[in-house]
Amino acid sequence: MLIKSLGERAYLEAESARLVVGAGLARLESPAVLLSAATAMLRYGTLAAGLRLSAARYGTRTAIIDERGELTFAELEDRSNRLANAWRAHGLKPREGVAILARNHRGLIEAVFAAAKCGAKIILLNTDFAGPQIRDVATREGTDLLVYDDEYAHMLDEVHPRRGSFRAWTDEPRDDSLEALIATGSPSAPPAPGAEAKIILLTSGTTGTPKGAPRAEPKSLLSLGGLLSKVPFRVNEVTECCAPMFHTLGFACAMLTLGFGSTLVIRRRFDPQTAIDSMAEHRATTVIVVPVMLARMMDLGGQALTGHDLSALRIVFVAGSQLGAQLCRDVTAAFGPVVYNLYGSTEVAYATIATPQDLAEEPGCVGRPVLGARVEILDDQGRKVPRGATGRIFVGNTIQFEGYTGGGHKEIIRGLMSSGDVGHFDSAGRLFVDGRDDEMIVSGGENVFPAEVEELLHTHPAVREAAVIGVPDPQFGARLKAFVVTHDTQTCTESDIKDYVKSNLARYKVPREVTFLPELPRNPTGKVLKRKLTEA
Repeated sequence: MLIKSLGERAYLEAESARLVVGAGLARLESPAVLLSAATAMLRYGTLAAGLRLSAARYGTRTAIIDERGELTFAELEDRSNRLANAWRAHGLKPREGVAILARNHRGLIEAVFAAAKCGAKIILLNTDFAGPQIRDVATREGTDLLVYDDEYAHMLDEVHPRRGSFRAWTDEPRDDSLEALIATGSPSAPPAPGAEAKIILLTSGTTGTPKGAPRAEPKSLLSLGGLLSKVPFRVNEVTECCAPMFHTLGFACAMLTLGFGSTLVIRRRFDPQTAIDSMAEHRATTVIVVPVMLARMMDLGGQALTGHDLSALRIVFVAGSQLGAQLCRDVTAAFGPVVYNLYGSTEVAYATIATPQDLAEEPGCVGRPVLGARVEILDDQGRKVPRGATGRIFVGNTIQFEGYTGGGHKEIIRGLMSSGDVGHFDSAGRLFVDGRDDEMIVSGGENVFPAEVEELLHTHPAVREAAVIGVPDPQFGARLKAFVVTHDTQTCTESDIKDYVKSNLARYKVPREVTFLPELPRNPTGKVLKRKLTEA
């Protein structure tokens, strides 16, 4: 068994190496470049070594484009060195916590690399947090140094990290800004911290208080090989990252982009037309989005793309919440067969990716497992269910989280971790997510997953977006309640919605109540906050 396991791992690493070479990441280098990258790896770990390698290879190439302008890879390396040395001078020690509360701009990136070079614990805070949440999470995760955008200053009166607080984005020069530290910091390579950086990403918090989900830096090519086995990322391209970088999707793709020597285009706030304009202006090859961002682009209509040359676009990489079959069809019609739909979570990382071919055949699927991942559908007793049957989704890979910082873990069965979702495989081995395992509604003895009804409602011509929850019912135990947002130019009634569901699904899946809203409550990654709907 051990020999077989070692043989499988060797094959997976070899296949990952082949994919890395095919992407252009591995190539013949001068001894100086290799020595520089190896030294950074030994000193700081994978994260900082990736930047050092890109700076050595592509020093004058543009690394970041944001609202401040452009930064080259050499400038990014220099600025993060200066910032790390300045923080060390302020007393920051290895393994201490650096919390970052910032929108998508260079300051967040510089802070991450500087913290990595200090061997810090890097805590990425959700910019949608309210003041009390920021205080609670910052305290729980152990914040020794805080980086924040000026717009959040009013919420941080009660947060006093011992190594100081510094402004990542400010419209006026300030002594407590990252720019001021960078201007005075030493450009020399920071001393080896003697500890590897650790990233703490926070769960979405859609069902409660966000939890810290720490993850060690990857020690294997397989974490990269899994992505490359499904998505054709290449070196020296241009990535438009619309997804927030405090979230797993945006952060991972930003690091991947810079590690590949590609240009990362970011801005602090998402606007659908601005994003489309920018994709054309910078000849973006990849765009990183959550589904609601794609929905906002599609809401603009075909005129939003008129006069825009998007022929360079090869990849629309989407994750964070359910894409949905109808939105997938709309996006494919607008941009072509370039959609790659990732399924995973903060805890399990990635599990499956649907390629354009998968989505052409089944636009509602989330694809097949990536290289090195195991995905199984289990019943309540932990047994595998037959193909086509719905059960709980469990995932195994090499980059799962280490357990919540506040204690607790996801359920694990035979080395596979619960994703928290239920789903099924079709006859071709494609995974479909049927809903959250805690959202199943038993109405009159019948099991109903809201996602199926939501997916149908999205195909109604008058419906812009919809969410379905279960509410108590004295007769049936629970009943479905739908929340619907209509297009600005469309109208429909409660009877229209009920009749539409009745014409397409079983009678027990028809919502008994429909509420029309101007918009659904969502977090910054686009997930609907159903706990707020329950309160409505």
